[in-house]
Amino acid sequence: MNTQEIVQKLWNLCNVLRDDGITYHQYVTELTYILFLKMMKETEQEKNIPEGYRWDQLVEKDGVELMRFYRQQLLDLGTKGNAKVRQIYANASTNIAAPANLKKIVSSIDELDWFSAKEEGLGDLYEGLLEKNANEKKSGAGQYFTPRPLINVMVELIDPQPGERCNDPAAGTFGFMIAADQHVRNKTGNYYDLGEHEADFQRKEAFSGCELVQDTHRLALMNAMLHGIEGEILLGDSLSNLGKTMGNMDVILTNPPFGTKKGGEHPTRDDLTFATSNKQLNFLQHIYRALKPNGKARAAVVLPDNVLFQDGDGQKIRADLMDKCNLHTILRLPTGIFYAQGVKTNVLFFTRGETDKGNTKEVWFYDLRTNMPKFGKRTPFTEEYFEGFVKAFNAEDRTKLQDERWKVYSREEIKFKGDSLDLGLAVNDSMMSYLDVADPIESAENTISKLGQAITLLEEVIKDLKLTKGEKE
Repeated sequence: MNTQEIVQKLWNLCNVLRDDGITYHQYVTELTYILFLKMMKETEQEKNIPEGYRWDQLVEKDGVELMRFYRQQLLDLGTKGNAKVRQIYANASTNIAAPANLKKIVSSIDELDWFSAKEEGLGDLYEGLLEKNANEKKSGAGQYFTPRPLINVMVELIDPQPGERCNDPAAGTFGFMIAADQHVRNKTGNYYDLGEHEADFQRKEAFSGCELVQDTHRLALMNAMLHGIEGEILLGDSLSNLGKTMGNMDVILTNPPFGTKKGGEHPTRDDLTFATSNKQLNFLQHIYRALKPNGKARAAVVLPDNVLFQDGDGQKIRADLMDKCNLHTILRLPTGIFYAQGVKTNVLFFTRGETDKGNTKEVWFYDLRTNMPKFGKRTPFTEEYFEGFVKAFNAEDRTKLQDERWKVYSREEIKFKGDSLDLGLAVNDSMMSYLDVADPIESAENTISKLGQAITLLEEVIKDLKLTKGEKE
């Protein structure tokens, strides 16, 4: 039985809990509590679990006794055992009401092919479960899971090195850091090519993060542990004063949450230069300030379109970013790859300068949005779509690359446009070329289809303008 088959079997157990009214996201959290105990046994780490609360004690019980034992187990593991165990079970409680349902889940997990699971990697198994949850629209968990092809490309291009401190201030389930860890492992023969001290640093200090939501935080802890990562994952808000502790980083890879602070309030941090209720703009400030000012520290950040054009503080923050950092590349992502279908996103790639002025000379844009398919189950979003961008990003001389999706704007041109970075899309250059109605052989049906796309585009522009106006008011 391979990892994919085991993941599907675990996912199907969710059907057992439907009568208890448990959501998909609650199910994954519930499954984490039980899987953790089994995986501790399989990886011979049960010494971290207090005696009397280990897997064998759970399996041997039945009926009401099992239910009573499990509830007490969750309470006690939140206060006993080592620090990681206490974090994973902090404030844990069960939503399972029927003892027979709990027994079914425990027995099913016990009967899985754990030899095959260990052969393929328990971390891959658990992350497969998280990805399944993220792809299930009803779970609402997509906001915590960035598409794997996008993560892999961002990590490849940022290229974390051994000895560098990597961080995700909006960690979700820790996917960016797990990919970054794997990237360095691939470079160093799974760390065997490093000295003992260097390998120890990679496992215990190189990868860190912060996550606001407690249930997601425990998923991140479990994910990191199963991938052999012991770095600190804080529970809290990076936009509070806790964020001040996450500085001096070599690499930041992240996809901050979208939206505004509840009630429109500003972050509680007192060290951000420009106070705004826009979460992404505040995260952007945190990120470029948290990089080492050494001319090498770098970041790749997923941000929505409004960050590129918002007036007022948005304009000031973009100007500050381009002063302090070399914002060398912006990737305009296709729509439909995230949990909210209408969300338009981009990846900003920048390197912190040694000084705080004039670091950005020009910004290159790659349009991966125009004339792209509608992504979904029938057309999955894969790494193949990034091939042109990766080639352009790594080109020795970007000016010689012949690619219609690839455009450059000087810092002076951007300043002339009010420091707006909402640039580089082919449709912005010429609506007529987008419609292509001058082609006499084009069929009427195709022309009408393109006109419909143009109308949709104009409606979205009007909506964005209304949103911007509303934020200013």
